[in-house]
Amino acid sequence: MKKNIFELFLDKVFNVPFWIKQVMYLKLAKEMRKNECEDFLRNNPCDIFAVFAPTLTFKGKTELMERKCGLDNNIYNFLQGCANEYSILEISINNFLSMEETAKYYELCLEQSFVKAPDSKEIHAMAGYIAGKFRTGEYFKQKGTISVDDLQRAILAHRDAQESGQPKRFGEILLSLNLVSEKDIKAVLILKEESKKRFILDYNTVPQSDTEFTNNNQKYEEEIASLKDENLKLKHKMLQLLELVKRNNK
Repeated sequence: MKKNIFELFLDKVFNVPFWIKQVMYLKLAKEMRKNECEDFLRNNPCDIFAVFAPTLTFKGKTELMERKCGLDNNIYNFLQGCANEYSILEISINNFLSMEETAKYYELCLEQSFVKAPDSKEIHAMAGYIAGKFRTGEYFKQKGTISVDDLQRAILAHRDAQESGQPKRFGEILLSLNLVSEKDIKAVLILKEESKKRFILDYNTVPQSDTEFTNNNQKYEEEIASLKDENLKLKHKMLQLLELVKRNNK
């Protein structure tokens, strides 16, 4: 991973005129409010799983260098991202992975003691939830929102609802028992669903200008051409990885 793709993307965003940034900010804020995420982002920025940068253990560093376990290349790419001090988001984008897939690799590396456990309960709970290790109730227990007794009470209520012929989602049970808020449920379900999506930058969609570039803009034109070439190479790599996965599944 010679280039941090997310940094390239941010460079483009940060270099747009300020009046465009203002509108982007307003629209993003509106989207965050709609999905009940604004308060959490404002009050808990250090607990966002996407910006968490996993730290390699000595065992992890050794495995990355020696590769004695013969693990999947995606796992070694994950470990390399950790060695580069990349965040979960940056590791995902640089390897064409969804957040869900990266969370699964993180959990596997955590179980094998290749990376250190996070100090944040929220990050630990969210990583397990996105990876499919924790269900909704367990997620809220792991982050400390509900107790073990609360979770057991919700499980019994969920079972009773199913047996009565009126099944409800577990989140609805938690809401009915006043254990969590509707805002909490909505935010976590949105993030879970969105974590399945990939984010791939496509510089081929950059609009062409009707005017000719001046000498002052030649450097910018060359940079765009370089990014396009880099993107094509990365796309090709992704197709190779997908083909490898298909073969392994067979």
